[in-house]
Amino acid sequence: MMTAENLQMLRGELRHHEPLARYTSWRVGGTADQLYKPADLDDLAFFLSTLPPKEPLLWLGLGSNLLVRDGGVRGTVIALSGALNEMTLLPDNRIRAEAGVACAKLARFAADANLTGCEFLAGIPGTLGGALAMNAGAWGGETWTCVETVETLDRRGRRHLREADEYQVAYRSVITPVEEWFTAATFRLTPGDGQAGKARIRELLAERAERQPTGVASCGSVFRNPPGDHAGRLVEAAGLKGHRIGGAQVSEKHANFILNTGDATAADLEALIHHVQATVEARFGVHLEPEVRMVGEPLEGRA
Repeated sequence: MMTAENLQMLRGELRHHEPLARYTSWRVGGTADQLYKPADLDDLAFFLSTLPPKEPLLWLGLGSNLLVRDGGVRGTVIALSGALNEMTLLPDNRIRAEAGVACAKLARFAADANLTGCEFLAGIPGTLGGALAMNAGAWGGETWTCVETVETLDRRGRRHLREADEYQVAYRSVITPVEEWFTAATFRLTPGDGQAGKARIRELLAERAERQPTGVASCGSVFRNPPGDHAGRLVEAAGLKGHRIGGAQVSEKHANFILNTGDATAADLEALIHHVQATVEARFGVHLEPEVRMVGEPLEGRA
Protein backbone atom coordinates (compact mmCIF):
# COMPACT_ATOMS: atom_id res chain seq x y z
CA MET A 1 0.00 0.00 0.00
CA MET A 2 1.10 3.60 -0.57
CA THR A 3 2.55 4.95 2.66
CA ALA A 4 4.38 8.19 3.33
CA GLU A 5 7.63 6.20 3.29
CA ASN A 6 6.78 4.58 -0.06
CA LEU A 7 5.85 7.95 -1.51
CA GLN A 8 9.29 9.28 -0.63
CA MET A 9 10.92 6.31 -2.35
CA LEU A 10 9.23 6.95 -5.69
CA ARG A 11 11.53 8.48 -8.28
CA GLY A 12 8.90 9.14 -10.94
CA GLU A 13 6.20 11.78 -11.14
CA LEU A 14 2.84 11.20 -9.42
CA ARG A 15 -0.05 13.53 -10.25
CA HIS A 16 -3.61 13.52 -8.89
CA HIS A 17 -6.75 14.54 -10.82
CA GLU A 18 -4.65 14.87 -13.96
CA PRO A 19 -6.40 16.01 -17.19
CA LEU A 20 -5.85 13.33 -19.84
CA ALA A 21 -6.60 15.43 -22.93
CA ARG A 22 -2.96 16.50 -22.98
CA TYR A 23 -1.89 12.84 -23.17
CA THR A 24 -4.09 11.71 -26.08
CA SER A 25 -3.73 12.35 -29.80
CA TRP A 26 -7.44 13.27 -30.06
CA ARG A 27 -6.84 15.94 -27.37
CA VAL A 28 -9.98 15.04 -25.44
CA GLY A 29 -10.81 13.27 -22.20
CA GLY A 30 -11.50 13.89 -18.55
CA THR A 31 -9.18 13.52 -15.58
CA ALA A 32 -7.47 10.49 -14.10
CA ASP A 33 -7.74 9.90 -10.36
CA GLN A 34 -3.97 9.64 -10.43
CA LEU A 35 -1.29 9.37 -13.11
CA TYR A 36 2.23 8.06 -12.68
CA LYS A 37 5.16 8.61 -15.02
CA PRO A 38 7.92 6.24 -13.86
CA ALA A 39 11.58 7.11 -13.81
CA ASP A 40 12.56 3.68 -15.15
CA LEU A 41 11.56 0.03 -15.04
CA ASP A 42 12.71 -0.51 -11.44
CA ASP A 43 10.74 2.52 -10.30
CA LEU A 44 7.63 1.30 -12.14
CA ALA A 45 7.90 -2.15 -10.57
CA PHE A 46 8.12 -0.59 -7.11
CA PHE A 47 5.17 1.74 -7.77
CA LEU A 48 2.96 -1.16 -8.84
CA SER A 49 3.87 -3.06 -5.68
CA THR A 50 2.42 -0.19 -3.59
CA LEU A 51 -1.02 -0.16 -5.24
CA PRO A 52 -4.11 -1.91 -3.84
CA PRO A 53 -4.54 -5.39 -5.38
CA LYS A 54 -7.67 -4.42 -7.31
CA GLU A 55 -6.67 -0.90 -8.35
CA PRO A 56 -7.97 -0.17 -11.90
CA LEU A 57 -5.00 0.38 -14.23
CA LEU A 58 -4.78 2.06 -17.62
CA TRP A 59 -1.46 1.96 -19.49
CA LEU A 60 -0.85 4.92 -21.76
CA GLY A 61 1.75 5.48 -24.49
CA LEU A 62 1.40 8.31 -26.99
CA GLY A 63 -2.37 8.23 -26.52
CA SER A 64 -3.12 7.29 -30.12
CA ASN A 65 -5.73 4.62 -30.79
CA LEU A 66 -7.44 5.67 -27.56
CA LEU A 67 -10.60 7.61 -26.72
CA VAL A 68 -10.83 8.76 -23.11
CA ARG A 69 -14.41 9.71 -22.27
CA ASP A 70 -15.20 13.13 -20.83
CA GLY A 71 -15.90 11.81 -17.32
CA GLY A 72 -12.33 10.60 -17.02
CA VAL A 73 -10.70 7.45 -15.69
CA ARG A 74 -11.05 6.00 -12.23
CA GLY A 75 -7.96 4.41 -10.74
CA THR A 76 -4.38 4.84 -11.91
CA VAL A 77 -2.96 5.71 -15.31
CA ILE A 78 0.60 4.62 -16.08
CA ALA A 79 2.18 7.01 -18.61
CA LEU A 80 5.10 5.33 -20.39
CA SER A 81 5.90 7.75 -23.21
CA GLY A 82 9.24 9.38 -22.53
CA ALA A 83 9.78 7.08 -19.55
CA LEU A 84 10.59 3.52 -20.64
CA ASN A 85 12.50 4.60 -23.73
CA GLU A 86 15.71 2.56 -23.83
CA MET A 87 16.84 0.65 -26.94
CA THR A 88 19.79 -1.77 -27.07
CA LEU A 89 21.44 -3.53 -29.99
CA LEU A 90 21.95 -7.19 -29.10
CA PRO A 91 23.94 -10.00 -30.77
CA ASP A 92 22.38 -12.12 -33.51
CA ASN A 93 20.56 -9.25 -35.23
CA ARG A 94 18.31 -8.47 -32.29
CA ILE A 95 17.10 -5.25 -30.69
CA ARG A 96 15.63 -4.83 -27.21
CA ALA A 97 13.27 -1.87 -26.91
CA GLU A 98 11.23 -0.70 -23.94
CA ALA A 99 7.50 -0.09 -24.10
CA GLY A 100 7.70 3.71 -24.09
CA VAL A 101 9.78 3.85 -27.29
CA ALA A 102 7.93 5.41 -30.23
CA CYS A 103 7.45 2.88 -33.03
CA ALA A 104 8.96 5.26 -35.60
CA LYS A 105 12.05 5.66 -33.43
CA LEU A 106 12.54 1.89 -33.32
CA ALA A 107 12.26 1.68 -37.12
CA ARG A 108 15.00 4.29 -37.52
CA PHE A 109 17.20 2.67 -34.86
CA ALA A 110 17.03 -0.64 -36.74
CA ALA A 111 17.93 1.00 -40.04
CA ASP A 112 20.90 2.73 -38.40
CA ALA A 113 22.07 -0.74 -37.31
CA ASN A 114 21.66 -2.11 -40.86
CA LEU A 115 18.77 -4.33 -39.78
CA THR A 116 15.63 -4.71 -41.85
CA GLY A 117 12.13 -6.05 -41.34
CA CYS A 118 10.50 -3.38 -39.18
CA GLU A 119 10.44 -0.37 -41.50
CA PHE A 120 6.62 -0.48 -41.39
CA LEU A 121 6.74 0.58 -37.72
CA ALA A 122 7.50 4.12 -38.91
CA GLY A 123 3.84 4.38 -39.94
CA ILE A 124 2.42 3.49 -36.53
CA PRO A 125 1.69 6.66 -34.50
CA GLY A 126 2.20 5.14 -31.07
CA THR A 127 4.62 3.48 -28.68
CA LEU A 128 5.88 -0.07 -28.67
CA GLY A 129 3.74 -0.98 -25.65
CA GLY A 130 0.55 -0.16 -27.51
CA ALA A 131 1.80 -1.86 -30.68
CA LEU A 132 2.46 -5.04 -28.72
CA ALA A 133 -0.92 -4.92 -26.99
CA MET A 134 -2.89 -4.79 -30.25
CA ASN A 135 -0.47 -6.22 -32.84
CA ALA A 136 -0.41 -2.87 -34.61
CA GLY A 137 0.48 -2.86 -38.26
CA ALA A 138 0.93 -0.76 -41.36
CA TRP A 139 1.67 -1.39 -45.05
CA GLY A 140 1.31 -5.14 -44.68
CA GLY A 141 3.61 -5.49 -41.67
CA GLU A 142 2.54 -6.47 -38.15
CA THR A 143 4.39 -5.96 -34.87
CA TRP A 144 4.45 -9.56 -33.66
CA THR A 145 6.04 -10.96 -36.83
CA CYS A 146 9.37 -9.63 -35.52
CA VAL A 147 8.94 -10.37 -31.79
CA GLU A 148 11.14 -13.01 -30.17
CA THR A 149 10.44 -12.40 -26.47
CA VAL A 150 8.56 -9.88 -24.34
CA GLU A 151 9.12 -8.58 -20.83
CA THR A 152 6.13 -7.92 -18.58
CA LEU A 153 5.15 -6.71 -15.13
CA ASP A 154 2.28 -8.06 -13.07
CA ARG A 155 0.17 -6.21 -10.51
CA ARG A 156 2.65 -6.88 -7.73
CA GLY A 157 5.51 -5.41 -9.75
CA ARG A 158 7.11 -8.79 -10.47
CA ARG A 159 8.97 -9.14 -13.76
CA HIS A 160 8.46 -11.90 -16.28
CA LEU A 161 10.18 -12.92 -19.52
CA ARG A 162 7.88 -14.64 -21.99
CA GLU A 163 8.30 -16.21 -25.41
CA ALA A 164 6.27 -14.85 -28.31
CA ASP A 165 4.47 -18.17 -28.79
CA GLU A 166 2.87 -17.86 -25.35
CA TYR A 167 0.47 -15.30 -26.86
CA GLN A 168 -2.44 -15.78 -29.25
CA VAL A 169 -1.80 -13.21 -31.95
CA ALA A 170 -4.13 -12.30 -34.82
CA TYR A 171 -5.05 -9.24 -36.88
CA ARG A 172 -5.11 -6.31 -34.42
CA SER A 173 -5.54 -8.77 -31.55
CA VAL A 174 -3.27 -10.18 -28.84
CA ILE A 175 -4.64 -12.50 -26.15
CA THR A 176 -2.42 -12.61 -23.08
CA PRO A 177 -2.30 -15.74 -20.91
CA VAL A 178 -2.21 -13.81 -17.62
CA GLU A 179 -2.84 -10.30 -16.32
CA GLU A 180 0.50 -8.70 -17.13
CA TRP A 181 1.58 -5.59 -19.02
CA PHE A 182 4.30 -5.25 -21.63
CA THR A 183 7.40 -3.33 -20.59
CA ALA A 184 9.86 -4.33 -23.34
CA ALA A 185 10.34 -6.66 -26.28
CA THR A 186 13.25 -8.22 -28.14
CA PHE A 187 12.97 -8.18 -31.93
CA ARG A 188 14.84 -10.53 -34.24
CA LEU A 189 15.51 -8.82 -37.55
CA THR A 190 17.38 -9.45 -40.81
CA PRO A 191 20.77 -8.00 -41.77
CA GLY A 192 20.48 -5.65 -44.73
CA ASP A 193 21.20 -2.27 -46.23
CA GLY A 194 20.45 0.40 -43.67
CA GLN A 195 20.44 3.17 -46.27
CA ALA A 196 17.83 1.27 -48.26
CA GLY A 197 15.85 0.82 -45.07
CA LYS A 198 15.94 4.56 -44.38
CA ALA A 199 14.85 5.25 -47.95
CA ARG A 200 11.94 2.85 -47.49
CA ILE A 201 10.94 4.60 -44.25
CA ARG A 202 10.96 7.98 -46.03
CA GLU A 203 8.88 6.50 -48.85
CA LEU A 204 6.30 5.07 -46.44
CA LEU A 205 6.04 8.33 -44.49
CA ALA A 206 5.60 10.30 -47.71
CA GLU A 207 2.83 7.92 -48.76
CA ARG A 208 1.19 8.29 -45.37
CA ALA A 209 1.29 12.11 -45.61
CA GLU A 210 -0.27 11.93 -49.09
CA ARG A 211 -3.07 9.50 -48.21
CA GLN A 212 -3.85 10.24 -44.55
CA PRO A 213 -4.59 13.41 -42.57
CA THR A 214 -1.50 14.58 -40.70
CA GLY A 215 -0.93 17.55 -38.42
CA VAL A 216 -4.50 17.34 -37.07
CA ALA A 217 -5.93 15.75 -33.93
CA SER A 218 -6.90 12.16 -34.75
CA CYS A 219 -6.31 8.69 -33.30
CA GLY A 220 -5.08 7.02 -36.49
CA SER A 221 -7.35 4.43 -38.11
CA VAL A 222 -10.67 4.22 -36.27
CA PHE A 223 -11.99 0.88 -37.57
CA ARG A 224 -10.44 -2.49 -38.33
CA ASN A 225 -10.56 -3.58 -41.94
CA PRO A 226 -13.25 -6.24 -42.36
CA PRO A 227 -12.17 -9.45 -44.13
CA GLY A 228 -11.58 -8.82 -47.82
CA ASP A 229 -12.39 -5.12 -47.68
CA HIS A 230 -11.25 -1.77 -46.29
CA ALA A 231 -13.09 0.19 -43.63
CA GLY A 232 -12.25 3.50 -45.31
CA ARG A 233 -13.80 2.36 -48.60
CA LEU A 234 -17.03 1.36 -46.86
CA VAL A 235 -17.29 4.63 -44.92
CA GLU A 236 -16.68 6.64 -48.09
CA ALA A 237 -19.17 4.55 -50.09
CA ALA A 238 -21.76 5.26 -47.37
CA GLY A 239 -21.38 8.95 -48.16
CA LEU A 240 -19.89 9.84 -44.78
CA LYS A 241 -16.73 11.71 -45.76
CA GLY A 242 -16.91 15.09 -44.06
CA HIS A 243 -19.87 14.11 -41.86
CA ARG A 244 -19.83 15.95 -38.52
CA ILE A 245 -21.24 15.60 -35.06
CA GLY A 246 -20.30 18.59 -32.94
CA GLY A 247 -16.57 19.13 -33.32
CA ALA A 248 -15.93 15.61 -34.64
CA GLN A 249 -15.62 15.06 -38.39
CA VAL A 250 -14.96 12.12 -40.71
CA SER A 251 -11.82 13.10 -42.63
CA GLU A 252 -12.28 14.30 -46.20
CA LYS A 253 -8.87 12.85 -47.00
CA HIS A 254 -9.27 9.31 -45.62
CA ALA A 255 -12.65 8.08 -44.41
CA ASN A 256 -11.20 5.75 -41.75
CA PHE A 257 -9.97 8.78 -39.81
CA ILE A 258 -12.12 10.90 -37.51
CA LEU A 259 -10.81 14.34 -36.63
CA ASN A 260 -11.16 16.69 -33.70
CA THR A 261 -11.67 19.91 -35.64
CA GLY A 262 -10.80 21.94 -32.56
CA ASP A 263 -13.70 21.86 -30.13
CA ALA A 264 -14.81 18.22 -30.13
CA THR A 265 -15.68 16.41 -26.94
CA ALA A 266 -15.10 12.72 -26.41
CA ALA A 267 -18.89 12.34 -26.56
CA ASP A 268 -18.90 13.92 -30.07
CA LEU A 269 -16.22 11.50 -31.25
CA GLU A 270 -17.93 8.45 -29.78
CA ALA A 271 -21.30 9.48 -31.23
CA LEU A 272 -19.74 9.83 -34.68
CA ILE A 273 -18.10 6.41 -34.37
CA HIS A 274 -21.48 4.84 -33.57
CA HIS A 275 -23.18 6.76 -36.38
CA VAL A 276 -20.62 5.51 -38.90
CA GLN A 277 -21.06 1.94 -37.66
CA ALA A 278 -24.86 2.11 -37.91
CA THR A 279 -24.82 3.71 -41.37
CA VAL A 280 -22.34 1.25 -42.86
CA GLU A 281 -24.20 -1.72 -41.38
CA ALA A 282 -27.53 -0.44 -42.72
CA ARG A 283 -26.09 0.15 -46.21
CA PHE A 284 -23.81 -2.85 -46.63
CA GLY A 285 -24.60 -5.32 -43.85
CA VAL A 286 -21.04 -5.00 -42.49
CA HIS A 287 -20.40 -4.26 -38.81
CA LEU A 288 -17.22 -2.22 -38.48
CA GLU A 289 -15.22 -3.15 -35.39
CA PRO A 290 -13.46 -0.19 -33.76
CA GLU A 291 -9.70 -0.36 -33.73
CA VAL A 292 -9.68 2.53 -31.27
CA ARG A 293 -10.09 1.62 -27.60
CA MET A 294 -12.73 3.57 -25.65
CA VAL A 295 -12.14 3.92 -21.91
CA GLY A 296 -13.41 5.86 -18.93
CA GLU A 297 -16.78 7.28 -17.98
CA PRO A 298 -19.17 9.62 -19.78
CA LEU A 299 -19.40 13.02 -18.16
CA GLU A 300 -22.75 12.31 -16.53
CA GLY A 301 -21.21 9.24 -14.90
CA ARG A 302 -19.11 11.35 -12.57
CA ALA A 303 -20.21 11.47 -8.94
